[in-house]
Amino acid sequence: MPSSAHLLGAFVLLARLATATVPHHESALPSYLYGAPISVECMNRSIETGEHIQDAHDEIQWIPFPVCSETSKPLEFHYGVEAEVNCTIPMIDDPFFHLLEFYIHSDAPLACRLPSRPPAHVEAVGEKPHKMEYVPLVFALAGTLQLSHLHISTHLNVLLHSTPKHHIHPHDSGVLDSGAAYSTSPLSHMEGSQTKRLVIGDPLPLSFSVRWFPTPSLPKTEGKVEWQGMGGHIYASTIFYGLVSFIAGALASTMYFFGVVLPKKLKGRGLGGATPLGYGMNGKGVGNGWGISKRID
Repeated sequence: MPSSAHLLGAFVLLARLATATVPHHESALPSYLYGAPISVECMNRSIETGEHIQDAHDEIQWIPFPVCSETSKPLEFHYGVEAEVNCTIPMIDDPFFHLLEFYIHSDAPLACRLPSRPPAHVEAVGEKPHKMEYVPLVFALAGTLQLSHLHISTHLNVLLHSTPKHHIHPHDSGVLDSGAAYSTSPLSHMEGSQTKRLVIGDPLPLSFSVRWFPTPSLPKTEGKVEWQGMGGHIYASTIFYGLVSFIAGALASTMYFFGVVLPKKLKGRGLGGATPLGYGMNGKGVGNGWGISKRID
């Protein structure tokens, strides 16, 4: 008869085999909570050619977005938070100025990326750690090039999408799905307030209008696009449930009035002062009671 130690060892072995054969489940992976920071990192490029730079393992080298004066940190967004984000790069040096020329002239894109999930803090025994996945975010930076300077559109719209929600996840958590960023009003550099005439040594004040959407698709209702962003969409089901709730509340209030309030008033007052018949008549003409009172001789 096998001993308890042998049975325990066999149980542990079976558990390990079962764990090794079970892949990462989607619900077991970490997800962002509302307001969690999402760091932006961008492709490192050569200032001579604009080509991306590779590391020792022949992989693309990613570096943090330039530091913003407002936060003293590289640019970051916050999950689900729609806001106007300002990021002033304190000084544009000569290398970065040449990179801006590549970006504006579309010789090379300002290609960045965002982690789709926060890093995992717990690893299962016997499983390979989850490899971080990234969502591309290309900034379509617009402007015009001159011989001694450049004009750059300093305001950009940032649209971020999360994956469709599953009811097993909390309402305020989620995973990043996709994103896009683009300059606005790039042709008004001569008179617009959201453009900048830039030379080497100047600061670059960037502003981002960040909007979130709860699915990969832009929301629509009967062909009309809704612009409220994450959590602000009105669907037909929302209107239906609101209408049903209103009718149910009205019926409950009516039943309570006629079933509870009115009988108490009828019981405590006479016929002339409690019946809901409109303004009644007393012996001297039209009175201010609700009912018809007796005539007193």
